[in-house]
Amino acid sequence: MSLHIALLGQANSVHLQRWAVALHERGRRVSVITQQAAEALPLPSEVVLHALPWCGAAGYLLNALPLRRWLRAHSPDLLHAHYASGYGSTAMLAGWHPTALSVWGSDVYDFPEESALKGWLVRRNLRFADALASTSQAMAEQVRRLWPGAGEIAVTPFGVDTVLFAPTPEARQGVTIGTVKTLDHKYGIDTLLCAFAALRAQLPDRALKLLIVGDGPQRAALHDLAARFRLGDAVQWAGAVPHAQVPQWLNRMDIYVAASRLDSESFGVAVVEAMACGVPVVVSDAGGLPEVVVHGVSGLVVPREQPQALAASLAELVLDTALRQRLAAAGLTRATNAFAWPLCVDRMLAFQDGVVERWNADAGRA
Repeated sequence: MSLHIALLGQANSVHLQRWAVALHERGRRVSVITQQAAEALPLPSEVVLHALPWCGAAGYLLNALPLRRWLRAHSPDLLHAHYASGYGSTAMLAGWHPTALSVWGSDVYDFPEESALKGWLVRRNLRFADALASTSQAMAEQVRRLWPGAGEIAVTPFGVDTVLFAPTPEARQGVTIGTVKTLDHKYGIDTLLCAFAALRAQLPDRALKLLIVGDGPQRAALHDLAARFRLGDAVQWAGAVPHAQVPQWLNRMDIYVAASRLDSESFGVAVVEAMACGVPVVVSDAGGLPEVVVHGVSGLVVPREQPQALAASLAELVLDTALRQRLAAAGLTRATNAFAWPLCVDRMLAFQDGVVERWNADAGRA
């Protein structure tokens, strides 16, 4: 009999959607429980979507009782909450066992620093869970800093669909540097713009383009910054695009950059997607990015918030086609061998199965 897994999280997140679909395809009974039912991304008809009645910040507390009622009525083998702050609080207050908790990034980096109460709440949620998972070793260490008694933390990366994200080479002139990110302070798009301006000044005879895919709260400020640097048509702003269209944008790039400045960049799935498309990558040393990219082998790692260092690495790649090709090939191999989606699903299944088996074994001994 297949396990019934109840996923508690943001149904409008492509990552939660991918987990739900993958678990269903691997034979699990899957329910998605969420405040965001009205915005839910498409799910297979066999996946149950349950809408919690309350929305917003207060909903993470008010939905505990409705969640508890649903859990008692349906008795899933495992409640798996995604995000240690909001939905972690809902799971903790619902009091269901076994509960697994996956941390994603800002929930353990940023949220606990906002107030003593929020820090206490996240620590309480971590202690309540029967098992913890993280998308990277770096973020697992952050969890242990918050709660030294955390013990073993499974690493379950988001992974990449190497069928959808694959190289599709095309002939073009010049060199296009690009990124796919939300236009938010923590992702360092301003650092990338500064580095690109410095690169153009350093290599005035080169045909250089900057392609920025994404939208967000810093859009106006970043456009103003590009104007101050007089970048003009050298920058293309593609705006937000559906996830399924990301591969075609990545394949327009000759170099991919992730210039994140905060450690809440816990894994960098967009970097892995670029590597899977055969695009050489340059990343900052923030969070889990150095875990994904082996410096000098599968990409280049530069200090965060240092535009000149980023510009120097970009210049090295622009001037050395052979280096770009070598890093691209190694990055593609690493993406395929370490982060292919089926491998990551295997990790998640093993994690969930282990939680259920340990819980049932302990219940049998009680």
